[in-house]
Amino acid sequence: MGFPFNGRVELAEDSLNYFWDAKTSQIYRELQGLEQKEWVGKRVVLQSGKPDKNVYSITEAGREELLRWLADDDLGLRVKTPILMKAFFLGERSVEENIRYFEGVKESCELFLESLAAVPVYIENYSDMIGQKEKSLYWQMTVEYGRRITQMQMEWAQDCIRRLEEKLSRQRHCSGNALHGCGGALSNPFGKVRKPRLYRRLPDGHDRD
Repeated sequence: MGFPFNGRVELAEDSLNYFWDAKTSQIYRELQGLEQKEWVGKRVVLQSGKPDKNVYSITEAGREELLRWLADDDLGLRVKTPILMKAFFLGERSVEENIRYFEGVKESCELFLESLAAVPVYIENYSDMIGQKEKSLYWQMTVEYGRRITQMQMEWAQDCIRRLEEKLSRQRHCSGNALHGCGGALSNPFGKVRKPRLYRRLPDGHDRD
């Protein structure tokens, strides 16, 4: 099986970008590295009126390396999550700015979920086109993972917004009334407190002020 590369990789951009974001320049470098290791082979398809097309196919050595990678002990669960690194340091900004940030996260997730709706159909069509129908089940699994992760991120962003709005509400309340437990003198919820009376016991047994 081969796939074309003629200025961009259609396969990567159209069917993989929902879980693996790669720039064209990065794909160029990776393919060149794979070719140097003889894990993929390249053939040039001449085209009339447009640039020639490079078609890459996995080699037997490449398939062996792929199977070795799939069988190793690394489950692939360790990830770097830039959004959490950014969230960790959001305390350096104002609450209002951070609410807008998480609103942007939520909106982005909503748009991404909408874009995922068409991917299962694309996978089915692509698997039919290349004669790999039996493998489409695993490709569909990645779509479902992406859908669930994005749904979770959207719900998480909404919860962050809720927490920050509550924090902002408390801040505004405190700035408007410094006498209600917000840094000023504490008010007495039980009204005026009477000073304790001092008694002394007289010899006749009666208390006197």
